Amino acid sequence: MNAVNLSKQHPAVYQAMLTLSTQADAAVADAGLDPLLAELVKIRVSQINGCAFCLRMHTRDAVKKGETTDRLAVVAAWWESQYFSPQERAALALAEEVTDLPVPAGRDWDDGSLTDAQVSAISWLAVAMNAWNRVAITSHYPVAP
Repeated sequence: MNAVNLSKQHPAVYQAMLTLSTQADAAVADAGLDPLLAELVKIRVSQINGCAFCLRMHTRDAVKKGETTDRLAVVAAWWESQYFSPQERAALALAEEVTDLPVPAGRDWDDGSLTDAQVSAISWLAVAMNAWNRVAITSHYPVAP
């Protein structure tokens, strides 16, 4: 199959994706979550999906928002580090659960550090990021230095 830029082929659907993404970001803010946590979730989802375009974009966004290189370096193995708060750990685990369907039994991330509104917001954020990863990968968005 030839690479097809999905946003150019169906711009109305792409605009709907932009709306979904904007609403997911608003849900994160409304749930009282740190915008930096949202970037970490976007980065982790993009790592799992192998989306270089989104990884580069959200890593740069995280740095602009004050994220450290040490924490960015270990996002892929967040559970092995002591860099992340209980809420960040729960959000990253939840994002992985949403990304790696089917959902495993146990819900190890559910330690009570996220409210129902925050669980919903992180879930929607991961859903939106998974969709963006698929758009970027399928469209073969260029990732060059």
